[in-house]
Amino acid sequence: MSLYEHVFLVRQDVSGQRVDELVEHYKGVLENGGGSVGKTENWGMKSLTYRISKNRKAYFALMNIDAPHETVAEMERQMRYNEDIIRFMTIRVDEHEEEPSVQMQKRERDERRRRERERRRDDEE
Repeated sequence: MSLYEHVFLVRQDVSGQRVDELVEHYKGVLENGGGSVGKTENWGMKSLTYRISKNRKAYFALMNIDAPHETVAEMERQMRYNEDIIRFMTIRVDEHEEEPSVQMQKRERDERRRRERERRRDDEE
């Protein structure tokens, strides 16, 4: 079996809960085809560089996949027909990274900075 990183974008007007449901649905498709999903990350809503199907923002999700090519192709086929998914990309990798992705590290760093600013503001008052 091959290792893949799969990122997909979901329309901005869909709820965060629906994004989790989509991840679980496609995880089931992969497992039924003989594959498995390792780490999944929900990167949250982010602004897009340019509009895609009239959307300025989208929810981003990452899945680390270990599955045969045919199973991944079937998942991608199903994604093409789902109107909530506006883009997806699957990349074959040699190995999966175990630590959080760069996007998750950036979010943690930003939250840490925000908390530090708030703490300093509270200390000044």
